[in-house]
Amino acid sequence: MPPLNLGDEMPNVAIVTNEGSMKMHEFMKDSWIILFSHPRDYTPVCTTELGRAANLAPEFKKRGVKMIALSCDDADSHNGWIKDVQSHANHVGDFPYPIIADDSREIAKSLGMIDPDESAGAGMPLTCRAVMIFGPDKRLKLSMLYPATTGRNFTEILRVVDSLQLTATKKVATPVDWKVGDKCMVVPSVKKEEEAGLFPKGVETLSVPSGKGYLRMTPMPE
Repeated sequence: MPPLNLGDEMPNVAIVTNEGSMKMHEFMKDSWIILFSHPRDYTPVCTTELGRAANLAPEFKKRGVKMIALSCDDADSHNGWIKDVQSHANHVGDFPYPIIADDSREIAKSLGMIDPDESAGAGMPLTCRAVMIFGPDKRLKLSMLYPATTGRNFTEILRVVDSLQLTATKKVATPVDWKVGDKCMVVPSVKKEEEAGLFPKGVETLSVPSGKGYLRMTPMPE
């Protein structure tokens, strides 16, 4: 199976997690999903990342987003390591998301999550730091790949979710460094005569040397 491209549906693969076994679509249901992989349990950068994700879990839940992690370790390893993750992150209570045990690498390979520069020895590759966000239709909306040496910014991932959810239902795009509450950009497919009906708060067309009116700003739609 080739790696997923934007718009592809997540395969309904069987998964084994530290919380039990299920099919991927059974876990996803009709929610927004973040699937993120890490190279190994009991490693430094991964510990900081999963701890940060655990502490941000209430923010993701507010947005109707479910999280699930993945690495090439087994379920027992995940359960043991979670205690370290929670201790380092000062996270208390139940761990808020499951971790897939992909010791065969089958899921990671099928999703393009393998890092060619990282190996567990004996020629066994490790997973990279991938982030995949799926919509309620189970189709891939965003994909990011990081090497093992670079930890992810989960605040940025939260910002991306805000943009994806807004632009999924409104005819806007979000400009560079956008965050909730900032102005948005009207998508080019919206005709001038449609602006008043779609954007009651008004549209400002920015002046550029070309004279083309493609930079149109509007307050964030509600």
